[in-house]
Amino acid sequence: MSDQVDFQLNWEPTGFQAPFFLGAERGYYEDEGLDVRMLGARGGGVGTGSPFATERVADGSCEFAWAGGSGIVLSKSRGNDIVAVAGATHRTPAAVFTLEEEFGGPLESPEQLAGKTLAPTATKTSLLAGMLLREAGIRDSVQLLGVDQHTHHRPQRKLLDGTVDAAVGVVTNGEELAREYDKEAHELSIGLELPIYGMAIVANPEYAAENPETVRAFLRASARSWADAVADPTAAIDAVVDRNADLAYTREIERRKLDWMLDRFVEYDTFAERWGTHDGDRWAELVDRMAEMNALQNPVDAESVWTDEYLDDSPAITEFLDRAGRRTPAESTDD
Repeated sequence: MSDQVDFQLNWEPTGFQAPFFLGAERGYYEDEGLDVRMLGARGGGVGTGSPFATERVADGSCEFAWAGGSGIVLSKSRGNDIVAVAGATHRTPAAVFTLEEEFGGPLESPEQLAGKTLAPTATKTSLLAGMLLREAGIRDSVQLLGVDQHTHHRPQRKLLDGTVDAAVGVVTNGEELAREYDKEAHELSIGLELPIYGMAIVANPEYAAENPETVRAFLRASARSWADAVADPTAAIDAVVDRNADLAYTREIERRKLDWMLDRFVEYDTFAERWGTHDGDRWAELVDRMAEMNALQNPVDAESVWTDEYLDDSPAITEFLDRAGRRTPAESTDD
């Protein structure tokens, strides 16, 4: 009999979550004796960002969550008892995006945002945009609007009507907007500008300590899922589209999201010995940056944010690079 566990996504299924759907389709979680419900998939609840996903883990509503690094640290500062048990990507997918016509030309560097007005789509993207502007030395000259709590699509509308000069979301948001309105989009990846930790699998420390084999099983299946997605991204997109038919219309965009994540946001050398192993220095830098911005409600010990304890010596974990083929940007395709 399989153990049922819930995996709360940080958002609705997209190309960013495709590896997990590929693994589920291929039965990797079942192989480990797990019956995984991906909340955010068809028939499940829809996630509303990383903080929400981590809160559900903290209160015991689900066993695992998929969340961004800044969201994890923010959640820890709010007193939520969570820990990242596997780091999957090393850079955030957040991005500043705009349309060439509305911006008055191409957006190629953070310094061009001086004197501009930006609208973030969520609390996390607002925080990351603030880090970007601060790093560029232009934070005081940029009007970074508050987050609209009712809809994350409003920044796009503000960009279209000229109320703002740019918006802050994730890579490909600009492409999606340009496709819909037949315009030229420009995107500035925050992840490529700053070494900010990306996405991780999160668990409740108490649950993990009481159910270590379940956590290890979930991570083994996830490692196999990610290796397959790196080796065969087309299959990963097929799997997520099969679970969310609405993505058929945006299939090309979903593929670009996956390519961005696998080609540019994963630093494969970090996984030379084990998939999912954490970069402690990068976590510490993220905590320090957030503290400097007064973004933390309470101090956070960077060492408490993550653990490698549940990454075992199974081939799924230790042979990840061989299974994945260590895909590089030059090998990316748009098919």
